[in-house]
Amino acid sequence: MTVSSSGINSKEFLGPQYTCDGANFNPSLDISGIPKGTQSLAITMEDPDAPGGNFIHWIAWNIAVNSHIKEARPMEAEGINDFRMHGYRGPCPSYGTHHYVFNVYALDTLLDLHRDVREPELKAAMNGHILGFGRLTGLYKRK
Repeated sequence: MTVSSSGINSKEFLGPQYTCDGANFNPSLDISGIPKGTQSLAITMEDPDAPGGNFIHWIAWNIAVNSHIKEARPMEAEGINDFRMHGYRGPCPSYGTHHYVFNVYALDTLLDLHRDVREPELKAAMNGHILGFGRLTGLYKRK
């Protein structure tokens, strides 16, 4: 699968509207090559450059199979990120330039998860159900 965004060019900087320095809402995502048989999509957004290791900014699942995820649109099923909040929280690095990785998974099922799930539980629930995978990486540095 291929993931792109009008608000993020791969390996380029995210606009401030997607960060703590702006409106802090999720960017739109366009997904191509979704496999046949896909019943739902899941998303994780992570910062591998965080001081304590991989930092989760967003997890969402049971997203309707669609080639376009709208900007600033909360998902129906969003878990707890590493800010200890539900939903999307944009980049807010304390130092330097960080990479922000949007992972999109095509699943052969809907996931039966409670709303307080975190990323390890989501990944465990997806195990054995992933039909396809795509990734988009953007950068951000605070001014």
